[in-house]
Amino acid sequence: MQSTQQHIEARLKLAQEIALEAGAVALDYFNNRDALVIETKRDPQDVVSIADREVENLIRDCVARSFPEDGFLGEEYGLIAGTSDFIWVVDPIDGTSPFVNGMPNWCVSIAVLSEGEPVVGVINAPCHSEIYSSARGMGATLNGKVLTLDDTRTIRNSVTGIGANNYVTPAFVASMVEDLLASGGNFIRNGSGALMLAYVAAGRLVGYYEPYMHAWDCMAGFCLVREAGGWFHPFLTEGERLTKGAPVIAAAPGAIEDLSRIAGLTGKAAA
Repeated sequence: MQSTQQHIEARLKLAQEIALEAGAVALDYFNNRDALVIETKRDPQDVVSIADREVENLIRDCVARSFPEDGFLGEEYGLIAGTSDFIWVVDPIDGTSPFVNGMPNWCVSIAVLSEGEPVVGVINAPCHSEIYSSARGMGATLNGKVLTLDDTRTIRNSVTGIGANNYVTPAFVASMVEDLLASGGNFIRNGSGALMLAYVAAGRLVGYYEPYMHAWDCMAGFCLVREAGGWFHPFLTEGERLTKGAPVIAAAPGAIEDLSRIAGLTGKAAA
């Protein structure tokens, strides 16, 4: 009988293979995006295309062939319950707005949860030829190079990523930016929360904060950050909570205290 770690390693291997295949399909759509029919979801800024749906179908079908007992949650088609302890959590194209507007800041994000915890996280950024990969207890890598965070970096000597959407008010977004700047920090927003979490794991950003985010946007990035030596604020995944949004905060060791304060957390708990 396989151990839990062997089960995780088998899913990591599949996630890496799928991320490459899905990234190639998405990149082909990106390079031919003038032919895409763009639809809106919640508002004109919340867009989707056939590329998102086809890539999600590809990933789901690959998982179903190899691990039919696993659950699957994708941004476009929702949750399919499984009978095992594993749930795949997928954003086929995170950063659809940059994608359809011809900017390279998008990625394929694939996570696997076990008992609510992200145990596999793989992110493919095809336009940058970058594959971020991680699994519980196995560390994190970027194109095969081990990622280890520097604990001397803070919000004052590095850059913080932020995210925002219409789930939160403009006033709230303004206040968090003001607090970050007043604390001596600086920020960027590139349109893909999953990719910015990968950048935290890679040490390019010292942290990331978005007041409202879904599991498919952040679970792969959480695994990467943790395995690189960072921290993330717990995201509830029990039952229906898995499909609901929540605040996302992830940080290198030297930024945990500041970002927790800016996010209004009364305490911090390592995940």
